[in-house]
Amino acid sequence: MSNCSHFDYIIIGNGLAGLQLALKMSDDVFFDDKQIALIDFSKKNTNDKTWCFWETEPSQWNNIIHKSWNKASVITSNKTINLMLNPYSYKCIRSIDFYNQAKSKLVKSNNIHFILDCAESVKESNKKTEVVTKQSVFTASHIFDSRIPDEFLKNSKKYISIIQHFKGWVIKTKDEVFDENKFTMMDYRLKDNNQTTFTYVLPFSKTETLIEFTYFTNQLVNEKTYDEYIKTYIKKYLKIEDYSVLETEKGQIPMTTFPFEHYNSNNITKIGTGGGWVKGSTGYSFKHTEKKVLKIIDNIKTNKKPSTNLFKRRFKFYDKVFLKVLKDENHKGEWIFKQFYDKNSVEIMFKFLDEESTFLEEIKIMLSLFTWSFIKAFFKTL
Repeated sequence: MSNCSHFDYIIIGNGLAGLQLALKMSDDVFFDDKQIALIDFSKKNTNDKTWCFWETEPSQWNNIIHKSWNKASVITSNKTINLMLNPYSYKCIRSIDFYNQAKSKLVKSNNIHFILDCAESVKESNKKTEVVTKQSVFTASHIFDSRIPDEFLKNSKKYISIIQHFKGWVIKTKDEVFDENKFTMMDYRLKDNNQTTFTYVLPFSKTETLIEFTYFTNQLVNEKTYDEYIKTYIKKYLKIEDYSVLETEKGQIPMTTFPFEHYNSNNITKIGTGGGWVKGSTGYSFKHTEKKVLKIIDNIKTNKKPSTNLFKRRFKFYDKVFLKVLKDENHKGEWIFKQFYDKNSVEIMFKFLDEESTFLEEIKIMLSLFTWSFIKAFFKTL
């Protein structure tokens, strides 16, 4: 805790984006003489989510990887697609492990200060930029704000928006029943009416797995609905009767074309979900956050506006087309993902989702999804 009221940088929110940004600042001598505050009302001492991502090389996160896989399956109503992920590995991190590692490193930096408080508003004027919290007022040369803009909550219906919402159970069985070397990316056999729903299965060991029931839809459902589908999946498809529930987690991720980037200014940068850093077509965020943090650090060091060139326009367009199809014809979700994973190589798919593909590779992806629905969505998006 600091007694200061002014900082060079204030980061609002100790989630994935805020802590990744603070970690990169703490690693760079450029920021050694800068005073940095992290403001959050939560101590981040519970495991509230699971992050997954893919990569080809070991990374800075290796010592907190909970589990990794080199094989995956996508199961549709009429086909099982088995994927060998090499040269990639699909990796899973529990949020509590990430929080603990980040906090244990950051508290060792004399110029980084944790403030346990709730940020209520951010104000920018010609003279100063300030954060008003429940207990105090702080000023900063630049503020990184992870809160979702109020305008999104009010006006999201003006844009193409659906919600990725889910609940997951971590279960443990007495018998060794899981193939711990292979995870299920999407299983579409269990449906909630004519909507895009799927089950996601991450086996941590032969006796322990995370099972999530996920929707890509406009509307949320009652929490008991997720529970019933998870129970049904365990019984009908995993054929398990005897198990215990170790943990549960739930979440909502906006998949949207809302222009979060419009809320950046010279002195305020929106980050994380509140900055539109979640990939609109998939909901993946971990590696996208890492890349955007590196870009912000580079922008600051080269005296540019921190939010300069954080997004690639053509990938935002691809996401918009996908979301348009999914919003207008939600039942097409299973077909879209079946085509995507069945008609393309793992390397091209992951490069595309990482926004690192070439234009020719993107054409190949688009051709695999070429239907009247996508043609209509393409021209409507133009």
